Amino acid sequence: MKLKEITNYLESYAPLAYQESYDNAGLICGNENMHITGAVICLDSTEEVIDEAIALGCNLVIAHHPIVFSGLKKFNGKNYIERVIIKAIKNDIAIYAAHTNLDNMLNGVNAKIAEKLGLSNCKILSPIKNNLKKLATFCPEDKAEQLRTALFNAGAGSIGNYSECSFNTNGTGTFKAGNKTQPYVGEQGKLHYEKEVKIELIYESNKEGKVLKALFETHPYEEVAYDLIALSNEQQNIGSGLIGELSDELSEIDFLNHLKAKMKAGSVKYTQLLGKKVKKIAICGGSGSFLLKNAIQAQADVFVTADFKYHQFFDAENRIVIADIGHFESEQYTSELFYEILTKKFNTFALHLSKINTNPINYL
Repeated sequence: MKLKEITNYLESYAPLAYQESYDNAGLICGNENMHITGAVICLDSTEEVIDEAIALGCNLVIAHHPIVFSGLKKFNGKNYIERVIIKAIKNDIAIYAAHTNLDNMLNGVNAKIAEKLGLSNCKILSPIKNNLKKLATFCPEDKAEQLRTALFNAGAGSIGNYSECSFNTNGTGTFKAGNKTQPYVGEQGKLHYEKEVKIELIYESNKEGKVLKALFETHPYEEVAYDLIALSNEQQNIGSGLIGELSDELSEIDFLNHLKAKMKAGSVKYTQLLGKKVKKIAICGGSGSFLLKNAIQAQADVFVTADFKYHQFFDAENRIVIADIGHFESEQYTSELFYEILTKKFNTFALHLSKINTNPINYL
C-alpha cells in the first residue's frame, strides 16, 4: 500500500491540527506515494531503530517523538538527528511521527496509561477551547434533509460521543432575484417568499474547509446565506492530560508501588505523602508540569507525569501528591497504542514493535 493510506488513517485518528504549536508531527521524511513494505513502531526514531527497519525489510518508521523539531540547515552527520535523517534517506525509509496530536486525543497516549493503571470514568483534564465553530444556514424545506446529511458527512454535527446533532427552525425567507440570476425558486425581478429551515450545526475548526465545500456543493441556491460563529465552548474530548478513578481506594504508598510496577519505572519521584486514601488520579504522558493546577482544581489525589523540575515539586503545597515516573516510562506504551490503531484497519500489514530500548536514561 501507499504511505499516504497509512498516514491518512493515523491522521483521521489524531488530526495534525491538534498538535501543539511547538510540535512537528506528521511525515518527517519520505514520499507519500511510496509503497510501504512494512513498518517499525517506536517511541524515538534513533539510528538503531533505522538499522532495525533495514534488517526487517521495512521502509517506514512510525514514532511518537518527531526526530526533527526545528529546521535543519546542514546535513553532515554532526549529531544524531542529522545521522538519522541521512541514513533514512539513503535507505529510502520514511519516518512519521504522531506526537502531541496523539497526546491530545481522549483515546490517545494518556488513555493507554490509564488502561495500564486500571482507571475508569476517564475525562480530559484540560479540554481545549476556541476550537469549535457553529454554522447556521437557511435552506428550502425540500432540500433540508439532503443538506444536513452532506454536512454531517463532512464532519459537522458532532458533540462529544453524539453525532448528527443539529437544531432546525422553520421560517420564511425573502429575496428578489436579479437580471443575471437563475434562481432555484422564484422569478427574476419579483419578491419571493420561501418556506425555509434554519439549520445550525457545530463543527471543529480544522474541518471548516470540508464543511463549507459540502455546503456550497449541496445547497440548491445560487447564493448561499450562512453564518460562521466562533464559540468559546470547551471541546471535552480533545485536550491535555486525563483524569480517572481507581476501582478501589488505595493508600498512597500502595498506589505508588502499583504505579511503579505497572509502568515499569526505574524509580518514582514523589512529593510528601498526605496520609489519605487515593482514588482520583490525574495523568499526563511526557512533560506535564503545566497541568499541575488543573490536576489540583480537578481534586485529583495523585498527579502522574514526568519531567518535574526541583522547584516545581514545591508547587504541590500539600494539596496533591506528584508522582514523576520519567518521560520514557510514561510514554513507553504508545507503541502498543500505534499497533492497536493500525491493526484495526490494516490487518495484513507487516507491523513490528521495535525491540530497541531508546530510553537515554539508566538507573542504578
